Amino acid sequence: MTAIYDCSVDSQLLTGMRLARGAIGRGELVVIPTDTVYGLAADAFDAAAVTRLLEAKGRERTSPPPVLIPGIPTLDALASEVPGAVRRLVEEFWPGGLTVILHAQPSLQWDLGETRGTVALRMPANPIALELLSETGPLAVSSANLSGQPSAVTAADAEAMLGDSVTVYLDGGPAGEGYEAIGERPGDTSSTIVDATGLAVDGGVMRIVRAGVISRERIAEVIGEDMLAPADEAATIDPEADAATDGAAAAREGAASDASAAFDGPAASDGPAASDAPAAPARTTADDGADAAAS
Repeated sequence: MTAIYDCSVDSQLLTGMRLARGAIGRGELVVIPTDTVYGLAADAFDAAAVTRLLEAKGRERTSPPPVLIPGIPTLDALASEVPGAVRRLVEEFWPGGLTVILHAQPSLQWDLGETRGTVALRMPANPIALELLSETGPLAVSSANLSGQPSAVTAADAEAMLGDSVTVYLDGGPAGEGYEAIGERPGDTSSTIVDATGLAVDGGVMRIVRAGVISRERIAEVIGEDMLAPADEAATIDPEADAATDGAAAAREGAASDASAAFDGPAASDGPAASDAPAAPARTTADDGADAAAS
């Protein structure tokens, strides 16, 4: 039977985390708190689990989920190249409400959907999420809501929409409390999504494909306005859309992610601080054909 575990209670935190780890290992779904909204999580390297996630939300493979990671070192394991501008951004805004679309390592053995070689990555600023990520490795995480419904900002909101499709709900308190809600979408505390795949070419720029809790002005302060596409050329995407698909091209068409799943507000936890959470190595195709562990 599906249960909600109050992570402000030590005994429930321990039980909930143990059951969440087991559920992820079996390819089941878990709802977790992050610093922006609640997220629906699955093992990023389990194709069947990712399919289950999309089905639970009512999404298609054309809306692949973003991937949450436990630390900046994991960025290099999952992305084929990390431009200097991206490094400056993640040093400033991770853990936090910034999702970055990059080209994925071609050796990764996963199937997130029709990503066309890109991946949307984020390190959430939530101790419960970071502790789970440090033990499970990268997780495919989308906002914990049904397609077309508002993002869940409490575990109860998520349970009301997703019900028994989820094995474990971790309740870390209200999400998004540390952020200012997005103006054009009142009450929404989703992450800002930037498409950095354009930086792979000389003279390329970064595009903000979804306005979120990290403003354009703050991003420009870190990398310079000249590194950003003009505001009138920046892609706009459906706020209900669910994950980066084709990097720059698809982002311009509005096909990028709801990688908002960067969730939870201040949650009680004895888990590691964001800066202490170890990064998990990615699964790659080794020379002998064996998979490296993702945890």
